[in-house]
Amino acid sequence: MMDAERIREFLDRGWEQVIALGSDVNILSQLLAVVGGLVFAYFTRRRLQVALTSLRGRFPDRSPFAKTLEILAGLSLPLIWLAIEFAILAIFQGVGPQSHIISAICSLLVAWVVINVVTSLAENKIWARLVAFCAWTVAALNILGLLTPTLEFLEDLAFNLGETRISMLGIAKALVAGIIVFWITFGLSRFLEARIHKSRALTPAVQVLTAKLVRVGLISMAVLIILSNSGINITAFAVFSGALGVGIGFGLQKIVSNLISGIILLLDRSIKPGDVIEVGQTYGRVNTMGARYASVITRDAMEFLIPNEDLITQQVINWSYSSKNVRLRAPIGVSYDTDIPKALKLIEGAAQEIPRVLSNPAPKCLMRGFGDSAIDLELRFWIADPEDGCRNVTSEVLVGVWELFKKEGINVPFPQRDIRVEMVNPNSSVPSDKEDGK
Repeated sequence: MMDAERIREFLDRGWEQVIALGSDVNILSQLLAVVGGLVFAYFTRRRLQVALTSLRGRFPDRSPFAKTLEILAGLSLPLIWLAIEFAILAIFQGVGPQSHIISAICSLLVAWVVINVVTSLAENKIWARLVAFCAWTVAALNILGLLTPTLEFLEDLAFNLGETRISMLGIAKALVAGIIVFWITFGLSRFLEARIHKSRALTPAVQVLTAKLVRVGLISMAVLIILSNSGINITAFAVFSGALGVGIGFGLQKIVSNLISGIILLLDRSIKPGDVIEVGQTYGRVNTMGARYASVITRDAMEFLIPNEDLITQQVINWSYSSKNVRLRAPIGVSYDTDIPKALKLIEGAAQEIPRVLSNPAPKCLMRGFGDSAIDLELRFWIADPEDGCRNVTSEVLVGVWELFKKEGINVPFPQRDIRVEMVNPNSSVPSDKEDGK
């Protein structure tokens, strides 16, 4: 268990040093110079920020100069404080008294500025701040000469978990290594995924699968590196992994099923980003394919998240599986007094005038039969962009046919009923109720 007496002794010794330093006039003057410089920097940082921001507006947004000025504007306070402390340090060194505190403050501020400038280049701000905090903490302890005592102190704070000795130093190393390794891992993963998605040699499905495998591989390597550096025996996780497998088999069955279904879809390329599919009542374009679901955007800009398992087990209509060419049908009726051969040519010509209708294969109109009030025709035509909608192009074709029929005088019939009224002669021999005995 942790040694409480050792901790108390460490704190008492530190407090005695603070009291001893507080009685020195030189040290008090240096502390006053440090606090005064901080106050002055705090009240003047706004002017520097405004100046750097106005200067940044003269450069394009993605220019390196604009990015540099933006980073410096965020570091206005430590930059002004650093400049003041450098000037005070020069004065102290010129006068003669030792200035260890101001020199340490300058070193700490330089480390803070450099670390923040480097980490500000990262896209993920949360990981960048964590890395900056860890790096500056180590640098500060090293500058103050407290790194070695702190490491020894943390190594002494340990406890036993079974046969494994776990120290606070090992935990701290694991946390710092985890933050840095994961920061590098995620940055490298984003870079590789961007390169993979830009590759024209890979199909969209292979790009998605390769990017996911790269991310999983990098994260697995990062976890192994962290565990090995923290001194934890990796073989001790064998029992845990077995229990985890049982938990996955029972509690996470659907999640694992969707994950495996997503891998199958990416491998067999039956459904890939950009395809136009129809699942049940959902019709739309596949936007993205994730580990658990596929995103399908309909013509109404509604985004459906369909589980990968449903795409494997249910019937799916892929309008663009082997080819994007799709044949559409449009029923049309004409009156019985219409010149049918002429009507067929007019309908086919009207379809050819629509830009989205393909000329090869050419539109074809057929006579399907004799209806109750019209001759039934059917126009068949092809399009190559089902992701832009099918009903809208069918509407354009029918409007074109309607306008051409009006121009040529062809009637489109509608159901009619003839009512025939027969008049009865009152002098006819129709038996009455009385004659029938009623």
